[in-house]
Amino acid sequence: MPASEEMPSTISRSPKHAQEIWSKAHDSAVGSYGEGERAHRTAFAALKHEYEKVGDHWEQKERSGPSDRKAEGTVASSGQTQGGVDANASKEHLMAVAKKLDVSRRSSMNKAELVEAIRKANDRETRKARS
Repeated sequence: MPASEEMPSTISRSPKHAQEIWSKAHDSAVGSYGEGERAHRTAFAALKHEYEKVGDHWEQKERSGPSDRKAEGTVASSGQTQGGVDANASKEHLMAVAKKLDVSRRSSMNKAELVEAIRKANDRETRKARS
């Protein structure tokens, strides 16, 4: 099935460039691996190099590159994905994203706590947008 028919809603609400990255990577992965989860994971990995999830959509990152430890490694590498949060960004950047998402008590959080709080806020915003 073409990527345009399988595109997740968070990407549909994102800039055209993000949609194009996801679609091209997805279609290429389907050609290599077939339909399914692996094609989706590959498309999201490509997207996360250029974009980060903020609320219910994706926004272009200040610098391209892997967004978390999992993205820095290989398929078999340890670690977890951070759900589109740019965990490799500076604490200042994460504070700005947390402020945009109205994360409470953000000023007392360390970097890891900010990443987790942003991930949860993103999930809430996505659920809200889908209902």
